[in-house]
Amino acid sequence: MSISSALAAGVSGMAANATRLSNISDNIANSSTYGYKRVDTEFESMVINQSRGGGVYTAGGVRTTTTRDVDQRGNLETTSRPLDIAISGRGMLPVTTIGEVGRNPAGTQDLTMTRTGSFSPDHQGILRTSSGLVLLGWPANSDGTVPAQPRDGVSGLQPITINTSQTAADPTTRVNLGINLPADDSIGGSVGDPHEMNVQYFGNLGNAETFAISFTPNVSGAAGTRSNTWTMEIRDSAIVNDPATAADESLVGSYTIEFNDIQTGGGTIASVTTNSGGAYDPATGELTVNAAGGPIAFDIGRYGDSTGMTQLSAAFSPANASRNGSPVGNLVGLEVNEKGQLQASYDTGFTRTLYQIPLVDVPNPNGLIALDNQTYKVSPDSGSFYLWDAGDGPTGAMVGYAREASNTDVAAELTDLIQTQRAYSSNAKVIQTVDEMLQETANLKR
Repeated sequence: MSISSALAAGVSGMAANATRLSNISDNIANSSTYGYKRVDTEFESMVINQSRGGGVYTAGGVRTTTTRDVDQRGNLETTSRPLDIAISGRGMLPVTTIGEVGRNPAGTQDLTMTRTGSFSPDHQGILRTSSGLVLLGWPANSDGTVPAQPRDGVSGLQPITINTSQTAADPTTRVNLGINLPADDSIGGSVGDPHEMNVQYFGNLGNAETFAISFTPNVSGAAGTRSNTWTMEIRDSAIVNDPATAADESLVGSYTIEFNDIQTGGGTIASVTTNSGGAYDPATGELTVNAAGGPIAFDIGRYGDSTGMTQLSAAFSPANASRNGSPVGNLVGLEVNEKGQLQASYDTGFTRTLYQIPLVDVPNPNGLIALDNQTYKVSPDSGSFYLWDAGDGPTGAMVGYAREASNTDVAAELTDLIQTQRAYSSNAKVIQTVDEMLQETANLKR
C-alpha cells in the first residue's frame, strides 16, 4: 500500500538525518583535535521497481553512507616542541600501541598510522604520545647511514628508543688543506727548510690526536730557478715508533706535489706523486692515509683548483686547514628534518642521525579503517601500503615543531546542522501526516 510505504520512507528519512546529525556532532566535537579527519554523510535513494502502467507508486526511502575525508589535510600549526611532527603533503607516520611494544617490533602485521603526533621519551626512552602511540623507524648505523629495508612490510621497523643520557664521539674522517706554500722557497739555492704545521683530529674514542704535516721545497735545481715542487709528509701522533727499528712508523703518507706556473692556473696543483700512503684521486682531489684509528681523507684540491693547496708568492698560511669530527659530547637535543631523519645534537657541536622515520602511503587514503586516537589501518578499499622516505615518490616533507589541525570547518558544519534539523522535522511531518490519513481511514467504519 502506498500510504504505508510513505510511512516507511519518512522513518528512513528520520534515521538518515539522525545518522548525519551524529557525524556532524563528531566533527564539531573534534574541531580542535589535532589530526582529526571529518566524516562526510552521503544520502542515496532507494527505488522499488514498479511495473509500467500499474498506476501505483511505492516509496523506497533513503539510506546513508559515511566516508572519512582522510585525504583532506588540515592546516599546520607551529609549536615549540621539536618532536611535534606533522607532514606537509601526502603520507602518514608509522606508529604502534604501548601493549604491542616488546611482543612484536612493529606492533602487529596490520600497520597503524597517523597524520601527526606529539612525541616525547618515556621512562624507557621510547618515543610516544600521551595517548600511547609509539613512533616507529629504521635504526641508523653508527655513521648515520640507514641499511636497506623492506618497503612493503613492517619487519624492519622498530620503536624509536632514545637514551637521553647518552654520550657519543664524532671521529675525524676528513681533513681539508686549503693552505698556501711560498713560491720563492722552491728557488734553487734557497735554504730549503721545511714548513711545518699540526692538525688536531679526534680518534674513534673521542681522544684528541695530532697530524704533524711538513712541506719541504725542492731546491736542488739551478740557482734562481723555481722548481715548483714540494714533498709533503704526514705523521700520526697516535702511532708510536718502535725503538727497536729505525723505521719512521708514524709516517702515514709522503707525496711529491708539483704546482703550475703557467699564466692560466698559476699556483694550482699540476701533479701529485705518491711516495707512500694512499693514492691521490685527481677526480676528488683527495688522498687517503691509514691513521691509527682508520682511514682519513685529506682534501688538497683537484688539478687546477684554486680553492685547494696553492703555491703563490705569499707567506705560508696554515690557518686555512680544517677537519671534521669532535670530542665526546652529551646529548642535548633531538629534531626531525624534512627527510624524516631523527637527528641527535650534542654539546660539542655535532649531529648524528639515529633513525629514519618513513612515511606510509596507500592508493586510497579514504579507504583506510579509522581507529581511536586519529589512527588508521589498511583495508581492502585502501589498497596495500608502501614505506617511502619523506619527500620521495608521492609523499610530502616531514615537519618538526608543528601539528596538523583538524580539517573540520565549524561554520560549514553548523550550516549542515541547520539543514539536517529542517530535514528531520520535515520527515517527522510526513509521518504525522500519514498518521492522520490512517486515522481518517479508520474513521470510515464509524
